[in-house]
Amino acid sequence: MIETVSVARRHGGVQGVYRHGAAETGCDMQFAVFVPPHAAGARLPVLWFLSGLTCTHANVMEKGEYARAAAEQGVIFVAPDTSPRGDGVADDPGYDLGQGAGFYLDATQAPWAPHFRMASYLERELPAVIADNFPADMARQGIMGHSMGGHGALTIALRSPGRFKSVSAFAPIVAPMDCPWGQRAFAAYLGPDRASWRGYDACALIEDGARLDELLVDQGGDDAFLTEQLMPERLEAGCATAGIPLKLRRQPGYDHGYHFVSTFMAEHVAWHAARLTR
Repeated sequence: MIETVSVARRHGGVQGVYRHGAAETGCDMQFAVFVPPHAAGARLPVLWFLSGLTCTHANVMEKGEYARAAAEQGVIFVAPDTSPRGDGVADDPGYDLGQGAGFYLDATQAPWAPHFRMASYLERELPAVIADNFPADMARQGIMGHSMGGHGALTIALRSPGRFKSVSAFAPIVAPMDCPWGQRAFAAYLGPDRASWRGYDACALIEDGARLDELLVDQGGDDAFLTEQLMPERLEAGCATAGIPLKLRRQPGYDHGYHFVSTFMAEHVAWHAARLTR
């Protein structure tokens, strides 16, 4: 069962926000879904967007400027939350750990393990909810994300061969095992054994044999996190070695925020749609 939090008409389609009790996270989870105008009985491709640190579904819904493109391309756009939330859910004073910073993994360490199961939630539970409640063709799915969500999009796609027909990212964290954000989160959620971290690191997954058909990445040239946290050259090198076609577009003058994301969002939606509808 899902509860409707809000619905509004948008570019001829319906923008909704919904809530359900999630078994994987053990708490209520909210998510946004835009359903474009479509013929009765039609089943539409699904495009997932995973958000970054501190975000909820609302950030991209309000600032991502995806709805017109999704309406024109005829794709359902799904924006989940970034973590479990609530009074009984573990948290941390830092912005990069705890609520708002789930890192799209299944935690194994206390106090995080009971609720922080975002990988299983997004790989299994929420897709079933989308399939049951929306006119979704789950044989045609794409995924993209921003920053921590770019990390999530890459790692979920790499761990789920055959599920996604298209994958892209905005300024993704590509090697979290080797950057401060990832090292802090992985140590807390997964413990000190770095071998357990590899399943949530895009560069490590590629090194270990995981593959994508192709990949689109946009990276702002004036991103304050570019050198220490994001390191797109690591992904570039890994894809080259693995033979994964990567289109890495370095965008001069753009930073890490939603002005950057919204500028190139329509291009990403169209890129996904071309692969989801051909």
